[in-house]
Amino acid sequence: MISAILRNDFVKLPKVVFYSSIAMNNSSSIAMTTISTENNYLTLINIFTVNPADQQQLIDLLIQATQIVKEQPGFISSSLHRSLDGGKVTMYAQWESIDHYNQMRSNSSASPFLEQAMKIASFEPDMYEVVASFTPSS
Repeated sequence: MISAILRNDFVKLPKVVFYSSIAMNNSSSIAMTTISTENNYLTLINIFTVNPADQQQLIDLLIQATQIVKEQPGFISSSLHRSLDGGKVTMYAQWESIDHYNQMRSNSSASPFLEQAMKIASFEPDMYEVVASFTPSS
């Protein structure tokens, strides 16, 4: 993928569009997705593969699950993206720490939605840390 970017060969890169963003934590302030090397947030990028006919159903299930998960301590934000070809849904999520994330996983209230999602999709979950972030020069 990096070589494609360096060659400006974007045709081969997956096409993804922003779908939904849910951001909130349990304090009085609202935290939004911030991609920065300066925070120590845990970043999760989950790529779901789905039959294009089931893409919207998967998105709806993930939104329902996230409406529950967002109330857990340590939740920062989550954004859903859908591919234009209908075959993928990607979730980008941030947590204050891996401990907060693991604590949320022990709460089964979102499980029914996730179990339904796994009947129509497969996914590749992974944890990340930001190593570089770029913005235009002022």
